[in-house]
Formats: sequence, C-alpha cells, structure tokens
Amino acid sequence: MLLRPYRALRSLMLAAALTASGAAFAVDNVKILVPANPGGGWDSTGRALAQAMQSAGAIKSAQFENKGGAAGTIGLAQFVNSAKGDPNALMIGGMVMVGGIIQNKSPVDLSMVTPIARLTEEYEVIVVPASSPVKDMKDLVARFKANPGSISWGGGSAGGTDHILAGMIAKQVGVEPSRVNYVPFKGGGEAVAAIIGGHVSAGVSGYSEFAQHIQSGRMRALAVSSPKRIDGVNVPTLKEQGIDVELANWRGVFAAPGITREQRDALIRAVETGVKSKAWKAALEQNNWTDVWLAGDAYKAYIEKDTKRIAEILADLKLSK
Repeated sequence: MLLRPYRALRSLMLAAALTASGAAFAVDNVKILVPANPGGGWDSTGRALAQAMQSAGAIKSAQFENKGGAAGTIGLAQFVNSAKGDPNALMIGGMVMVGGIIQNKSPVDLSMVTPIARLTEEYEVIVVPASSPVKDMKDLVARFKANPGSISWGGGSAGGTDHILAGMIAKQVGVEPSRVNYVPFKGGGEAVAAIIGGHVSAGVSGYSEFAQHIQSGRMRALAVSSPKRIDGVNVPTLKEQGIDVELANWRGVFAAPGITREQRDALIRAVETGVKSKAWKAALEQNNWTDVWLAGDAYKAYIEKDTKRIAEILADLKLSK
C-alpha cells in the first residue's frame, strides 16, 4: 500500500519532467540568418547565442546561413521574403542595419520583421596596422586634418556604426564629415585582412572583432569609443585624447514576419533561457560585450526610437544619400 503514493508521485514527477522537456524544446531546430559575411560581430553573436541556447536546453540544434551585403539589407530582404510565417527562423541584426537601411534607402526595413530581443552593446576601437607610421590618435588626427582624403577608414557597411564613428570624429576635429574617405567591407574577415595588409590607413570596428589582432601585435589600437577605458583593455578613450565622442553598437535578434504572438513569445523564452546560461556569460566576458537585454514590445519601441536617432546623426554628418 505504501508503494502506491510513491508510484503516483513518481508518475507526476515524470509527467512534469516530460512537460518541462517539451516546453524547453518548443522551438526545436532554429534557422539563423546572419546578414553579413563570416567573421564579423553579427556572425560571432549569432553563433554564441545558438551555442548558449543549446547548452541551456532551449533548442535542439541551429542551422546558419550567411548573406552579406549593403549593411545587412540584402539578407534582411531575403529573410522578409523567404521566412514569412516560419516560427523557427531567426535573424541577427542591430545598429549597423538601422544605419544601412537609411543610407541605402532600402525598400525593406526592421518594421517588416518581428523583434525578439536586444542582446549586447559593444564599444568601437580605432586601429592602424602594426606597420603604420601613425603611432597614436593625435598623429592620425593631424594627418587627417592636413589631408582628409589621404586617410582611408576601413570598417563595416556604409552608414553603419563604424562609418558614423568616423564621421563623428571628423566633425569633432573640424573636418567636414562628408570628406571622410570611408571604405566599407561586407564582413569582419575582409576588413581585418585589409587593415593588416595596409590597404587602408585605419580600421574601425567593435573591439571584439579586432581584439586578437591587437593582442598579437598585428594591429595598433589608438582609441576606444567608450566613456571610460574598457576593463582589462589598456587603450585610451577618444575623450581622454580630447575628442568628445562616445558611441556604442547594439546587436539583437529578430524573428520572421507573420508569426503569431504565441510563437514570438516562445522564441523570446528560448532566447532568454540561452542568455541566462553560463555559456552566454562566458561569451560576454570573452568578447567585452555588455548585456543590454530588452525583449518584445519594449525592444520594438527601442528600434523605432533608435531609427529616428540614427537618421538624425546621418543627416547631421551629411553621410546619408
């Protein structure tokens, strides 16, 4: 007789475990579109997120596709057209895409997809190749002011965070931002090769994209765009060097258009489970990313506000077409 309550309790526990397992894997297998070439910030963010979600039991597996070009708007157009109604489709994006949509007068924009969550924020770094005669930010600015066109700035897509930072620096040091000789690249790998090879005068990107090359001595870091020095990174800020500029780049994740609110909420829960994991916390620390979690409707409102902010910056810097 004593076994019956035990068996009943065990049955209830097993049922609860199965229910929990089913809920954990409600999203099952996800397809993640990275609208940039391999090797950049969106790519590393997407792969770190998928690993975190898998380690936390939120998804079974993830498939990736990279589709670079035009600040992510080529990939965005593909996602809007091909993923409609797919509850397992995700896309990585962020501030760079917002600027690219404006810069390229894109017929598709972020109002056409489903915002899931803002994930990270990262400050920018300005670097030169190790072989460069430029030794510090003061030297770079002097050369830039003397002959703006002689200094080529390599970074991500036109109108994105890297381009905006170069324009903001120009304005602060008295150079017309439209005179910035900006060289856009489709992915972080291409930008790194161009900078190390000396094909551009200076490089601009999120710190994590250049960190290993700075540490190996192949790049020389001149400044970071943070309000104070990044922890563990001995690189002076722009403000320390008399350039009153501060800029952070945010990245997030989006779902397909046309999914239900319940499907959206399931994806939010799956992503949130991932970002609470040890694997995600390790990725934040390794990449010097700041956690800026914001989900659902609040994230949607943030995107709408940030779109207006970036449009104003691009117009002020005369960087929009």
